[in-house]
Amino acid sequence: MCTELIKFVNRASKLLPEIEASRPRCTSGLDSLCVFNNAIVKATSIIRCCSESSKLYLALTGDAILSRCKKSTMLLEQSLSQMQYMVPVMLAAEISVLVADLRGARFSLEPSEEEAGKLLKDLLHQYSYESGPTRDTTFTAIQVAILMLNITTPKALLAEKRSIRMLLDKAGDSEESKKKILFFFLNLLNKYAKRILKEKYDYDESVQKPKGPFCPPSSVEPPDEFRCPISSRLMYDPVLTASGVTYERMWIQRWFDEGHHTCPKTGRTLTHFSLTPNCYIKHLISKWCAESGVTTSDPKSIPNAVGPHTWEVSSISIASLGSSMNDLRLPIDFTNSSIGSLVSPSPKIPKKHTNVVSPVCPLDSLDGLDSLSWESQCGVVEYIGKVLKRDEDGDGQGVKKLHPESFVQSLVRFLNSARESQDKNAQISGCRLMSFFLKKSRSAAACLDDKAYELLAWFLTTAASAEALSVFVILSSHTHCQSKIAASGALNLVLDILNSKNRDSLRHSLTIVKNVCGNEDAKVSVPETEGCVSSVVKVLESDDVEDQEHAVEVLLSLCSQRSRYCKLVMSEDVIPDLFCISVNGNNRGKKMALELLRILRDESRDIAGESYPNVVERGGAGNDYKEREFPSKKTGIIGKLFLKIRSSSAKREK
Repeated sequence: MCTELIKFVNRASKLLPEIEASRPRCTSGLDSLCVFNNAIVKATSIIRCCSESSKLYLALTGDAILSRCKKSTMLLEQSLSQMQYMVPVMLAAEISVLVADLRGARFSLEPSEEEAGKLLKDLLHQYSYESGPTRDTTFTAIQVAILMLNITTPKALLAEKRSIRMLLDKAGDSEESKKKILFFFLNLLNKYAKRILKEKYDYDESVQKPKGPFCPPSSVEPPDEFRCPISSRLMYDPVLTASGVTYERMWIQRWFDEGHHTCPKTGRTLTHFSLTPNCYIKHLISKWCAESGVTTSDPKSIPNAVGPHTWEVSSISIASLGSSMNDLRLPIDFTNSSIGSLVSPSPKIPKKHTNVVSPVCPLDSLDGLDSLSWESQCGVVEYIGKVLKRDEDGDGQGVKKLHPESFVQSLVRFLNSARESQDKNAQISGCRLMSFFLKKSRSAAACLDDKAYELLAWFLTTAASAEALSVFVILSSHTHCQSKIAASGALNLVLDILNSKNRDSLRHSLTIVKNVCGNEDAKVSVPETEGCVSSVVKVLESDDVEDQEHAVEVLLSLCSQRSRYCKLVMSEDVIPDLFCISVNGNNRGKKMALELLRILRDESRDIAGESYPNVVERGGAGNDYKEREFPSKKTGIIGKLFLKIRSSSAKREK
């Protein structure tokens, strides 16, 4: 949440001096500039409040913080939109990009913060009743909240207490409710925090297992804390009840549906029947499964999970409800080359494990991928791609659970093997998975080294070129990646695709070149790449106004910096196409085309002035100046076109 806002504030702060330097003198422009400045100040204030706030209080007030972030970005967007047409074209183009990003901004809490906030709200709500929550309920609620918010070390605990005390010192006399909540949190930390940290330390020690993605089935035995007290099975969706005991959601919900009002384990009467996801236990289960090489199944998908419709507490046992291993899917070695065989149960697996329906590999790491046969590796990569695609269509949380560095490095090793084996299908599926993962994980791009860029560039010449091109589109959107793209030699290969007739490939190639031009260090590589400028100029002849706009933006970015690039662009006979775009293009394309024509006109005068010092003769009162005709044919054509543009502009003004 705050990370997104910080990025917007940094970008807006960089634009502020440039906007002030352009001096929008009209009243509305000055008003918008003041609003823009105030919006930056308010957004900075929100960021400061979040950084200094208590984690517990921030989780409790997360919705209010989200609302403030949205209002702040709306204020930035409105003020920038008003000033967009009061500044030079290049600055207007930058503002336009920021406005578009602000409109598409989506702020959300981290899942752990959201769940901790719900838990704390529910705890405070229980204090509105006369009976109030039990001591066990209070302890469990604050325990889960602390663990979810990663207040798991003495140092983090000390920092949390200090933050609460700072908020108390700053709270005014009118903020009595805030003070009460902060005192309440501080009291809970003083009372329970040391016990919680000690239990966590003891618990972590007790569940330590030898690391390794593939353990033999005989050694897999889930800790008792990971089993549902009702079914004795490894939990898939653990939830907390009012008694503080964690159950599998499906089983405890059925318990309540049958009319029970007590906790199945403790026998105590429950004050309410709401269920809170226990994200911390779910995280521990996921970690244990990854280390043991197993995954859990949704009990709803298991036929024998539909147990009896009435239970007695004394009858709850492994014997009555099935083995705790029935819902574990153990890893198997895939010997068949077809993808279809990956969904068939292995004949070597005992009957009680025949519910294996897919290849299993720990999704937070692909370290064990190298130990499989090549066919199995391809199957796993294909499978993970499908799983993550389904997750994208669902709640989108799967990618957030993956460890970027480990995942990317393992995937790069797989792509290296795919290149060496010349396996086209593996190359395509590997590049597709890389593209998807980079798109969803912002930090993944930083995990790619120079060799990885060269490897990905190589795929631009293969059957996986479309997927590899998508990877470079995503990478080019990251500022720190643009220089690496240029250094990898990918631009030469992108140019070949730029000359293709495929509309999607053309647009992707233009996007890459445009993004690289946005980086001052990487921009030099574009004109220095043989044939790059001429390829971009050819796009000006396209019938698609958006393609024209992107091409003009690339040329404008080059010509606005160095005069030698202007000469290079003019040598491609670009003026007629720019004139057509200035008349027939879309609004943004027209403005940029006119700006580029102006720059080229000034450059042509400078060139002509070097050979003919008296280029401009001052005229009388009726004329500011008059242009002479030069012997150069190209300069004459440019001059005529500029005069034609000026004439058509004058007609429009009339």
